Amino acid sequence: MFSFEGDFKTRPKVSLGGASRKEEKASLLHRTQEERRKREEERRRLKNAIIIQSFIRGYRDRKQQYSIQRSAFDRCATLSQSGGTFPIASGPNLTLLVRQLLFFYKQNEDSKRLIWLYQNLIKHSSLFVKQLDGSERLTCLFQIKRLMSLCCRNCSSFSLEKALNFQCVFFLSGYYRSLYLLINSKLPSSIEYSDLSRVPIAKILLENVLKPLHFTYNSCPEGARQQVFTAFTEEFLAAPFTDQIFHFIIPALADAQTVFPYEPFLNALLLIESRCSKKSGGAPWLFYFVLTVGENYLGALSEEGLLVYLRVLQTSLSQLPVSPASASCHDSASDSEEEGEEADKPSSPEDGRLSVQYITEECLKKLDTKQQTNTLLNLVWRDSASEEVFTTMASVCHTLMVQHRMMVPKVRLLYSLAFNARFLRHLWFLISSMTTRMITGSMVPLLQVISRGSPMSLEDSSRIIPLFYLFSSLFSHSLISIHDNEFFGDPIEVVGQRQSSMMPFTLEELIMLSRCLRDACLGIIKLAYPETKPEVREEYITAFQSIGVTTSSEMQQCIQMEQKRWIQLFKVITNLVKMLKSRDTRRNFCPPNHWLSEQEDIKADKVTQLYVPASRHVWRFRRMGRIGPLQSTLDVGLESPPLSVSEERQLAVLTELPFVVPFEERVKIFQRLIYADKQEVQGDGPFLDGINVTIRRNYIYEDAYDKLSPENEPDLKKRIRVHLLNAHGLDEAGIDGGGIFREFLNELLKSGFNPNQGFFKTTNEGLLYPNPAAQMLVGDSFARHYYFLGRMLGKALYENMLVELPFAGFFLSKLLGTSADVDIHHLASLDPEVYKNLLFLKSYEDDVEDLGLNFTVVNNDLGEAQVVELKFGGKDIPVTSANRIAYIHLVADYRLNRQIRQHCLAFRQGLANVVSLEWLRMFDQQEIQVPYLGGHALRIIKHVHFAAGGYSADHPVIKVFWRVVEGFTDEEKRKLLKFVTSCSRPPLLGFKELYPAFCIHNGGSDLERLPTASTCMNLLKLPEFYDETLLRSKLLYAIECAAGFELS
Repeated sequence: MFSFEGDFKTRPKVSLGGASRKEEKASLLHRTQEERRKREEERRRLKNAIIIQSFIRGYRDRKQQYSIQRSAFDRCATLSQSGGTFPIASGPNLTLLVRQLLFFYKQNEDSKRLIWLYQNLIKHSSLFVKQLDGSERLTCLFQIKRLMSLCCRNCSSFSLEKALNFQCVFFLSGYYRSLYLLINSKLPSSIEYSDLSRVPIAKILLENVLKPLHFTYNSCPEGARQQVFTAFTEEFLAAPFTDQIFHFIIPALADAQTVFPYEPFLNALLLIESRCSKKSGGAPWLFYFVLTVGENYLGALSEEGLLVYLRVLQTSLSQLPVSPASASCHDSASDSEEEGEEADKPSSPEDGRLSVQYITEECLKKLDTKQQTNTLLNLVWRDSASEEVFTTMASVCHTLMVQHRMMVPKVRLLYSLAFNARFLRHLWFLISSMTTRMITGSMVPLLQVISRGSPMSLEDSSRIIPLFYLFSSLFSHSLISIHDNEFFGDPIEVVGQRQSSMMPFTLEELIMLSRCLRDACLGIIKLAYPETKPEVREEYITAFQSIGVTTSSEMQQCIQMEQKRWIQLFKVITNLVKMLKSRDTRRNFCPPNHWLSEQEDIKADKVTQLYVPASRHVWRFRRMGRIGPLQSTLDVGLESPPLSVSEERQLAVLTELPFVVPFEERVKIFQRLIYADKQEVQGDGPFLDGINVTIRRNYIYEDAYDKLSPENEPDLKKRIRVHLLNAHGLDEAGIDGGGIFREFLNELLKSGFNPNQGFFKTTNEGLLYPNPAAQMLVGDSFARHYYFLGRMLGKALYENMLVELPFAGFFLSKLLGTSADVDIHHLASLDPEVYKNLLFLKSYEDDVEDLGLNFTVVNNDLGEAQVVELKFGGKDIPVTSANRIAYIHLVADYRLNRQIRQHCLAFRQGLANVVSLEWLRMFDQQEIQVPYLGGHALRIIKHVHFAAGGYSADHPVIKVFWRVVEGFTDEEKRKLLKFVTSCSRPPLLGFKELYPAFCIHNGGSDLERLPTASTCMNLLKLPEFYDETLLRSKLLYAIECAAGFELS
């Protein structure tokens, strides 16, 4: 470039050297040429600078335009994907996007944009091709040519993963959905896998199903494989099965020769299973495919693959809809002999599509096969089994039992786990070792959190509830088959060999375990009745949002499901606790007062609100309702009694776990309930309407059965006045002030329960139970007699009378239990010999078939032999080593339940007609049987009695009387007590509760008179016998005759 310095014309150069210094011609020419060259170089430099500046400006503008167009392209793509104002299904819009992409495309930056545009061009190819018919035909052809050129260069330069992903675009664009429709339209509905060679198109379609799977499995990386398996799952497997899919495609894929990539499919399924939720309805079909194909591939899975398979089962089972058949089977409580023998068969396929119910039931059947069971058991029983294996297995089993309502003995997996001591011990170890971090930062066991009744986070409850539920259910079921010798660790000798016990815990461990279970039940009751109004805490909202629950209705549904899980857990834990308590009742293994809880301080005088009419009626229907750490209530009918939180808890404890309250307090509560009910029915006035009956002493049962029948006297809670006629038909002396009625009721019960009457029999120990042959004695009306006897016993309890009826333990358990049936462990109280033989059969080491048994029993009633089948076709089913457990339980069930089911049901109904069974269930079978009178009781009555009519505690006659009584035998003491009070047993809480108190009154100085009694006043009228021998003889004569007022 030239610099301008102000000179606008050339100045002549003046040489100061003179003429001698004048420049030569050659030098002048050289200098001129050099200057010309410099000027030319300067002009060239200027031109180049202009060119460079122009290029830089162009490059900068192009980059700016590329960026503008790329941003515009991205905005259009975003709007089209979000359903905005730029619909992609438009020819002009597609042309605009192509023009923009061709303008700014750079391979290293815009490859994904090219793939996205190409996918949409394929998807809407018809719209784009229409541009060829317009005036822009040449432009459109040029764009297509350029676009295909870019695609080819892009594919050639891709890495393997990107290239294969691009090839998978074809499989992701509705391929499997189209294939699903093609199979159903081109193949006949009657086709089966065996027809593959005879139907060429079937083979081609099957190959098209497998090709993408094999291609991605053998050649594609993880990302591409996941995309293809997702398309296969969502478009093909999650759709309802037609006959073609069910009978041809699935059996073909399950064939080992097909080489289906099963383990990679399971890995991919874990990531996509959430999409096939209940809302989409794809869970049953997908689960059926997993189970069916797995039949030939489970053996080849690695240990990691088996764990993945277990996770898939966990997720799929929870999404499987509940089968109506399993629901009805679980909920119904039929008394039929054939209950549970045959399940309703699933509905057959109709209209070419299989019903969800049918597929669901098929899934549950396949899950219960021997192969599936063995696979899962081997996974659990491995020494290398991790905690995740146990927790996942527990979740699977929990879903089977809770959601699908499968019972333990009906499922191979559950039944096998129930009798595995190692598995039960490990479950309890996991439960007791689970901890959570408190707000203080300390780690606290979850069992302790439950026992305190503290609210628990959703995450913690999801961890412990399945494990706790499974443990309680399985251990409860195993206890049914563990007889007392095994339970208590007694040595078992079988044909000279020592047999190992099936008990998973020692007695010392059971003591601690039962205490934990008891406290857990009490803690859940506290959760059910919180002291403050429950709120949905922030952590619950966070937990719900993490699983996609956002709306209040969805949140409320999750809360209800959580509450349901808690109530189900409460039921199984209380059932286990009651079973352990029953064992301890039959034979103590726990220390004294073990079952009493220090947390519960329930006193009869502190729960007065429970005695009001509204609350008393709740006892008849009270059951734990919605239990959970969030919200709870009780199902108490239309009106809830005005109970405080503390009283609600106390009522729940007395209903569900009464044995944690001291026996004396429960007796007081029972008596106060009866007293409150009597006040409501009978009132205090002596002139209120009551029941007046005349009874012949020689026909007490017959007259009472007729005159106190439900038709004549529907309400036996009313006061009953009895007028007795002696053997000669004459009126007996005395006015019924309550004593004659109690005497009548005692004699009536003695007559009705007398084995000679035919309604009851005695065991080898002389204990009473219903006579199975009663129907043969009195005909079809036998149930009415049991109903009547139940009412009479209820009336005795209602009047606070203690009756002398030694019932068999199993019969009392049937009366007091929530179910009328009892298990095999009660058979010893009915027939010890049969019980012993069944235990021998259970432990028999040789071939059981050699014993020649079948599924029948023989009854020998009234000299007539009758063969009864224990199950349908039982006479043709031999007892083997495989089915002997079922035979043992069926025999016990027949003897204990089926044979006397109608008898016990009628008796329970009669008893409940007068006294609420819920009140009686506060006591166990031993507590309800009060001990006979003994020396200790006589010493008590000696201190609490009082003398009247001239007698005092220091009177010589009174001293002689007590010396004579102390020399009586136990039987004579019982007769004396009955002579005075009409009952040979003391009150439940001792003689201090006897009202009126035991009183000895002066009967005069006539030594010829006999001692007499006024039973309604518990009054003994004793003449002045100073001679010990005379008093003894007169007193024994009076109590032995027991003729009531006629001796007066």
